Amino acid sequence: MKLFRHVLLIIVSAVVLMGCQSSSNENGTVVVYNWGEYIDPEVLTIFEEETGIQVIYEEFETNETMYPKVEAGASLYDVICPSDYMIQKMIDNDLLQALNYDNLPNAKKNIGTQYFEMADQFDPGNKYAIPYCWGTVGILYNKTMVNEPIDSWSSLWDPAYAGNILMQDSVRDAFMVSLKLNGFSMNTTEEAELEAATKSLIDQKELVQAYVVDQVRDKMIGGEAALGVIYSGEAIYTQRENQDLEYVIPKEGTNVWIDGWVIPKNAPNLENAEKFIDFLCRDDIALMNFEYITYSTPNVAAQALIEDEEIKNSTIAFPDLSQYDNLETFSYLGEEAETIYNEYWKEVKSH
Repeated sequence: MKLFRHVLLIIVSAVVLMGCQSSSNENGTVVVYNWGEYIDPEVLTIFEEETGIQVIYEEFETNETMYPKVEAGASLYDVICPSDYMIQKMIDNDLLQALNYDNLPNAKKNIGTQYFEMADQFDPGNKYAIPYCWGTVGILYNKTMVNEPIDSWSSLWDPAYAGNILMQDSVRDAFMVSLKLNGFSMNTTEEAELEAATKSLIDQKELVQAYVVDQVRDKMIGGEAALGVIYSGEAIYTQRENQDLEYVIPKEGTNVWIDGWVIPKNAPNLENAEKFIDFLCRDDIALMNFEYITYSTPNVAAQALIEDEEIKNSTIAFPDLSQYDNLETFSYLGEEAETIYNEYWKEVKSH
C-alpha cells in the first residue's frame, strides 16, 4: 500500500509539473537578446502572463560582443536590440528580416515621427528596426570636484583632473570624443583625422583613471572620479543617487544614438517576435521600461503618461536637439574602416 501511494504521488506530481510547464509555454517561446539591465523584469512577466509565450532572455555588454554570435548563427534569437550603426551593419550583411508593420500596430501608433526620422539615417525607410531607447553622450561631472563651467570635451584633457577622469572602454565612443574635440566628424574615415584623434587619446591616457563601461555610473555616484563620459540615461540615474552630479552636452557636439528592436533573418519564432516588439510599444509598457532603465523613450504616448513633471521636462531625458551644433548618429563605416579604428584603438591602449 505504501508503495502504491508513493507511485501515485510521483504520477500526480509529474502531471502537475507538466501542467505548470505547459501553461507557461502554451504558445511557444521568444528568445530575446538585449543589453544588461535594459528592460523592466516585470515587463517580461506581464508578457508571459498575457500571451502564454515563454521569454528566454540573454544579455550582452557591447554591440561588438553581440554581433559575432548572431553572425555565426550558433545561437538562434528572435528579437535583438542593437545600436544604430550595428543595425546598419546587420542590414548590410543581410542578417535581418524586414518588418511587417501590419503586425506592429502599437509601433505605428505610439513611436514619434521624429524618432523614425532619426532612425532613417541608419535604417532607410525604417524597414528593419523599431526605436526602443535614444539619448546623447556627454560629460558627467561632480560639482564639488571641478572648476565650473564644464562645457567642452577639452575638460577631459585638463591636467587638473589627472587620475579623476573616466573614459568609455569602447572604440567608437572613445574616438567620438577625440574626433569631436579636434573638430572632425565621428564617422570619419580620413587617415589624417584618425591619426590626430589617436594622438589626442594617447596624450590623454596618463590623465585617465580608467576605461570603463557600466562602472562609470557607480564610480561617479561614489565620488571616485571628477568627470566621466556617460550616456544620458545613466546620467539621470546617477543624479537621483548623488545630487552633486551634473550632465552636459559639450559645445563641440556629440553622438545622438538610438537602440532598436530587430528580428534576425533566422528567427525561429517570427510571430512571437512580432508580438513581443509590439507589446513593448504599448504606452503603459514603454512607460514601465522608461521608469526602470531611465533611458529616453521614443514612445510619445508613454511620454504623455509620465507623472513626474521634473522628469517629463528634463533636458537630459528629452533635450531640444535644435539647441546644439554638430550632433551626429554613428554610421557603419565598413569592414576596412572598422579594422583601421580597431588598430588605432590598440595603439592607444598599448601606450
